[in-house]
Amino acid sequence: MTAKQYQEILARRRGAQQPAAAAAMKMPARKKPATHPGPPAVPQPYDVEPLLAGLPNPGRHWTLLMPYAEEMLTSNKRYSHWSKEHRIRKKLRADATSLIKPMDVPRLQYAAIYFVLHPRKVSRSRDPLNWAPTVKAYVDGLVTPSPDLPRLRHLLPDDDSEHLLGPFPLMGAPVETGFARMSLIIVELHGPLTSANGETVTGTGVSTYRN
Repeated sequence: MTAKQYQEILARRRGAQQPAAAAAMKMPARKKPATHPGPPAVPQPYDVEPLLAGLPNPGRHWTLLMPYAEEMLTSNKRYSHWSKEHRIRKKLRADATSLIKPMDVPRLQYAAIYFVLHPRKVSRSRDPLNWAPTVKAYVDGLVTPSPDLPRLRHLLPDDDSEHLLGPFPLMGAPVETGFARMSLIIVELHGPLTSANGETVTGTGVSTYRN
């Protein structure tokens, strides 16, 4: 076999391999970008009265519609780097702290907290417990408004089981447009949480549910 014949054989082999290589290098089809859900919406407030009936010694209550956030933490979502999750948590915590003055969030000794998820109108089931990491950031922002001063407390002396009942998940009315919203319902409790003998107080609901 001459050198020329050898080169011709190699050329034919390369020509047969090129279609297979091109198929292997074919890029997967790109997913269509998700459409933006539109501007923020104010959902219908949750009916608080049935919740009060099931609590020991309820007093005043406050409903806080949390600031609009396009990114919230869920237990199902994983981030490529811890810094992104930390950034979202820090913002959620600051959002909750920002409501203390304008919403007249009180200082309490004991409280129950419910978190109400107002989901987007999508054709799949939603589990509000998946948003527990977001609620944790919100409660931290209300109880410890300054991360640099961890001993400075506001809503409660501590967010432990001796002072806080909950947070309990609830599914609220869906939003018409925009991303999901969340509300916190804070109920003042009279007496230690371990006591069932305290006098039941019917408080006046103070609504801070604002646009």
